[in-house]
Amino acid sequence: MIVGVGIDVVDVARFEQTLGRTPGLRARLFTPGERDLPLGSLAGRFAAKEALAKALGAPAGLAWLDAEITNDSNGRPALTMAGSVAERASAVAARRAHLSISHDAGIASAVVVLEG
Repeated sequence: MIVGVGIDVVDVARFEQTLGRTPGLRARLFTPGERDLPLGSLAGRFAAKEALAKALGAPAGLAWLDAEITNDSNGRPALTMAGSVAERASAVAARRAHLSISHDAGIASAVVVLEG
């Protein structure tokens, strides 16, 4: 059963400008394993975290660093949830997260489907 769906898009150039204006933002949004990725990948991961928040009902108090996007050996993205994000996922009975990320033509997008 699907318990949540979220989607988000990010303008990569605008995201780059925002990161440039606020140097500490990278450390607040991304885990150490994510921070040094190329800009398109960072924008995609930001979109994924936003999509995840929407799928969880966008409650206050979710910590950006409590969600991490990794890739398996085939490049397939996966969500790891901890702390506040894992607590909310448990509260909505989400047992599995499906994630798709894309970036092309200056736009990064992500879709999250939570399954109960």
